[in-house]
Amino acid sequence: MYRERPAGFAGAVLWTATTAGTAPSRVLPDGCVDLLWSSHAGLLVAGPDRTAHLSTAVPGQRWVGLRLPPGTGPAVLGVPAVELRDRRVALADVWGDRAVAGLAERAAIDPASVLVEVARGRLRAVGGPDPVGARVAAALAEGAPVAATAAEVGLDPRALHRRSRQLFGYGPKTLARILRMGRALALARTGTPLAEVAARCGYADQAHLTRDVRQLAGVPPTALLARG
Repeated sequence: MYRERPAGFAGAVLWTATTAGTAPSRVLPDGCVDLLWSSHAGLLVAGPDRTAHLSTAVPGQRWVGLRLPPGTGPAVLGVPAVELRDRRVALADVWGDRAVAGLAERAAIDPASVLVEVARGRLRAVGGPDPVGARVAAALAEGAPVAATAAEVGLDPRALHRRSRQLFGYGPKTLARILRMGRALALARTGTPLAEVAARCGYADQAHLTRDVRQLAGVPPTALLARG
């Protein structure tokens, strides 16, 4: 009951889901911030997670989400990502009731269009996301060491850590671990054996891969792969 498609700007993804049962769904950390609309809770923000978030909902609850790529959320929301880390909050708590009231009425009719429209408008108003965010995320996603990434963007390691907390919600080492897990799981889903996945993604061995995934996702990679 989950589908996603490109949102048409800045690497954002628009997704839809309908809750089929009462079991919590496991949402893995990905370095992103999501703008959400729920048929039960209205407009929400999902901040960047450090570990898996167990999402609970009632059967039949509809969700529409706009997943903003790492580093883009602060430009859209107007607050540092670290303030939303590991949190799910009403959009009105971020922008105020008056700013959100009209959006909420429109979102109840066409949530996808409203989420994309408001994000595009906010990005235009601030001149786009901080370009350092995309450069840092791209380098770390390719497996670049943190020190080399800092040098590439012209920041010393301490400055990169501060900037990363503002852009991603946590430091570059945490973001690198999260992005590496994403690479590893994507590769494993192609049928690549976990030992080979570990070697290709920069883990010391398969045990290291399993341990790291368990710490971030709450379950071992075999459990995640079994659910598809």
